[in-house]
Amino acid sequence: MAKNKLKILEICPYSAGGCGVWARAKQESLELVKKGYDVTIFSTNFEKGTHKIVSSKENLGKVKIQRFPAKKLGGEGFLYWNFEKEALEYSPDIMIVHTYRHSHTIKALKIAKNLRKQGKKCKVFLITHAPFVEGNITRTKLQTIIVKLYDAFIGRATINKFDKILVISHWEIPYLLNLGAKKEKIVYMPNGIPEEFFNIKIQAKEENKLIFLGRIAPKKKIETIISAIPYLTDKKLRIELIGPEEKKYLNSLKDLIKHLGVENRIKFSSAIYDIRKKIAKIDSCRIYVLASRVEGMPQGLIEAMSRGKIVIGSDSIAIRDIIKDKKNGYLFEFDNPKSLAEKINLAIKNKKIGKEAKKSVEKFNWKIIIKQIEELF
Repeated sequence: MAKNKLKILEICPYSAGGCGVWARAKQESLELVKKGYDVTIFSTNFEKGTHKIVSSKENLGKVKIQRFPAKKLGGEGFLYWNFEKEALEYSPDIMIVHTYRHSHTIKALKIAKNLRKQGKKCKVFLITHAPFVEGNITRTKLQTIIVKLYDAFIGRATINKFDKILVISHWEIPYLLNLGAKKEKIVYMPNGIPEEFFNIKIQAKEENKLIFLGRIAPKKKIETIISAIPYLTDKKLRIELIGPEEKKYLNSLKDLIKHLGVENRIKFSSAIYDIRKKIAKIDSCRIYVLASRVEGMPQGLIEAMSRGKIVIGSDSIAIRDIIKDKKNGYLFEFDNPKSLAEKINLAIKNKKIGKEAKKSVEKFNWKIIIKQIEELF
C-alpha cells in the first residue's frame, strides 16, 4: 500500500466547539488529507464548552467525522464512550489518539491489538496534550489522588505500548520520563498553525487595543487583564476579549468591570473560527495577552506572534516554552495585575519585538510539522 493511501483514524474527546485538542486534531486531519491520506475522526457527540449534542456524522472537506454518545465522568473532558466496533470496521493503518489519562486512549491500544491479531499492522501514536498541571492549581484533592493512582498503575503499564508519544511542549518530557516512558519513544511534535498566518498580507489597520483570543473561562484568568486597566499609562488603550463564553464566569467579569468603572474600555466579541477573520482580528490589535497559568501549548499566542504582534504572557511553564522575556515577548508574574500593567506599559514603547516574535514561531508552520509527522508513518 502506497504511503499516501494509508487510513488514519484520529481519536479525540471533542470535534465541535472551542477546544485546543480539537483544533490540533482538525488541522492535522485537514493537512493529512491534502497529502492524500484517508482520514476519519472519532469523537463524542458533545460540543466543548456547552455539552450540547451535535450531529453524529459530518464531513469537513474530505475528512469524515463520526461522533458517539458519551457519559461525563468528571472534569472538562473525562468522558466514557464506545467506538471499538466502528474502529475495527474502519481498520486503520494508524491511530492518532489525543490526550493522556483518558479512557479512549486505552481503547485505542486494545483495538490495535485486535487488528494485529487479524494480521493488520496498526500503529498507535499518543499526543499527550500536556496534562501535567503545574502546581495542581486546577485540581481538587480527590482529582489529584485519582491522577496519581492513574499514573502509578494504568499510566506506567500502558505508556510504552504506544508506538510513539508525541509531546506538544518540551516541558512535558521530564514528566513522561519520570512516568517510565522510554526516551526513544518520545517525540517533540508541537501543535502547528496554518500557513496562512505567515503568508496572508495584513488584513486590518492596527488599532490602539489589546486582545485576548480564546475561551472566556476561569482557567484563562481574564480578571487579571481587566484588573490591570487602572494601572495602564495609556488611558485610551482598549481591551477586546474574543471567544466562547462560560455564562457564570462572564457575569462575574462584568461585575468586576462595573466595580472598576472601566465599561467604556472593554468589549466582548464572539468566537472566530474562520482563518481570515481571525487573522484580521489579530492584525487589528497592538498587543496580545495570555494571563492563564495552565496551558499545554498556547495556540492563540503563537498565532498572534506569527502576525508580528507584541505578546505578553504569564510566567508559567508552558508560556515560558514559547516566550523568552524581552526577546520575543514579555512575561509577567502570574495573577498579578500590576505586573501585567508594567509589561503592557513597556511593550507599547517597543515595536521591534514583534519582528522577533514572528521569526521565533516560523517552526510552527503546519507545512513543516506535517512533514515531521509523515516521517513517523
